[in-house]
Amino acid sequence: MDDTRGAKAGANGGPHGNTRVRRTLSRLNPWSDPLKSFETRITCRPYELDSFGHINHSVYLNYFEQARWEALAAGGFSHDALQARGWEVHVVRIEVDFRSEVRLGDELRIKTWVDRHRRSATIILQEAWRDPQEEGSAADLVAEARVVAVWIGEGRQPIRVPEEIKKALGDPARR
Repeated sequence: MDDTRGAKAGANGGPHGNTRVRRTLSRLNPWSDPLKSFETRITCRPYELDSFGHINHSVYLNYFEQARWEALAAGGFSHDALQARGWEVHVVRIEVDFRSEVRLGDELRIKTWVDRHRRSATIILQEAWRDPQEEGSAADLVAEARVVAVWIGEGRQPIRVPEEIKKALGDPARR
């Protein structure tokens, strides 16, 4: 099931610029979907707090990166495995939308999945969900990321996304 979210009012309907709508999975149950997805659990630590007592916005980039590396490793492509093949993966763009604050001790689940592959780039979507605060309550979406990562090979030049990567991480075009 698809859910549209992230829409911003703009020239086509409001005061903030152009309209952007992102297709993503249903929020009704973020852990049951037909795509191959990976989950990373993180506990928010004291040194990640900002002066307002919540997790600093820059820390989310670290959380999302850790989750991407764990997804690659779960697919059989640890950092060492990539190096052995002469491959690198470079993030060339990342967008993060913050939905709710996160505080010390909160438990997060970072969900990572491939949206699509282009010629030399993989578009990765990620969601950070805070575990329920009270028994019987629902998880809260706290942040979402859209990442463009380019695959690099010999000569430090972009290469086509390797078929092994598509198979390991999922290829929505082949569903």
